[in-house]
Amino acid sequence: MELLLIVAGLITLVVGADVLVRGASKLASQFGISSLVVGLTVVAFGTSAPELAVSIKSAVAGRVDIAVGNIVGSNIYNVLFILGLSALVIPLVVDSKLIRYDVPIMIGASLLTWWLAVDGTVDRVEGSWLFVGALCHTTWCIVVGRRESIRVPREHGPHEHDNAFGSAAIGDSTIGRTSGWAGFFRQLALIATGLVFLVLGAGWLVDGATVVARRMNISELVIGLTIVAGGTSLPELATSIVAAYRGERDIAVGNIVGSNIFNLLVVLGLSAAVSPIGIPVGEQSLQFDIPVMVLVAAACLPVFFTGHRINRWEGALFVGSGVAYLAALLLMATRSNSLPVS
Repeated sequence: MELLLIVAGLITLVVGADVLVRGASKLASQFGISSLVVGLTVVAFGTSAPELAVSIKSAVAGRVDIAVGNIVGSNIYNVLFILGLSALVIPLVVDSKLIRYDVPIMIGASLLTWWLAVDGTVDRVEGSWLFVGALCHTTWCIVVGRRESIRVPREHGPHEHDNAFGSAAIGDSTIGRTSGWAGFFRQLALIATGLVFLVLGAGWLVDGATVVARRMNISELVIGLTIVAGGTSLPELATSIVAAYRGERDIAVGNIVGSNIFNLLVVLGLSAAVSPIGIPVGEQSLQFDIPVMVLVAAACLPVFFTGHRINRWEGALFVGSGVAYLAALLLMATRSNSLPVS
């Protein structure tokens, strides 16, 4: 029954995230935002919604190890597996804006998380400040994206302009405005439906994973770092691989970087803010998992700088590193002597 809950939870999360991303992406495109900004914000936030739902559910229920493992594990998987597999599908060209601003922000957010967790807890005040940082970053992305879209020459004639809902207004634009508002509410309905599925799926996944962990005598942290983190990263995996295959490379890379920023600033921030005791961080996370997350984030910068692209061999290196990380987790979980015990 618990395994059925996990499978049902994962499926519901993926379906909910897909519906949410489709609705949010269309809504954002109607406001003239570039594909890179859409990837960094709307798509990244939508695909990270499972992490948000699972971590908040876990934090409120007092299962903080699952919350921490989900956030840290998802950030590691996003780069090593999802970005790596996407690059294996097709080499990814990296936008210079991503290298100059967003990747350093991802690295800075990872270092900040490590610093906040050094004392063993990310408390409610620190979580609130992380969330404020997310609001500032999102606002900055949207403002910059809007400015860039204004600079792009319009393809319409001098008397044609896009309204706020993406429909051209020529002369009498009543019909355009009507269809624009209908589309606006249709996308809102999709977003609401996706959120409902995410909440349901998060509850089933957390409940099932917790029972399985206890029966197998495996720590909730390891379950969070493996099953839950891998499961909630499936929307990013599907989105980035499909985007890479279709040539939407800005969305493929922006989705990963934006999701990692979102996970640390929003998911961790809100989880710590709503938890009565904040988010306690265990020794394994402090000594192994969070440092790995920081190193993985930092590895993006030199890789992205090499010709502003991620080649297939670099994607294979990422995937191989991810397999090694999973092997290390399993060795620690089984108390193997292959790794030193702290």
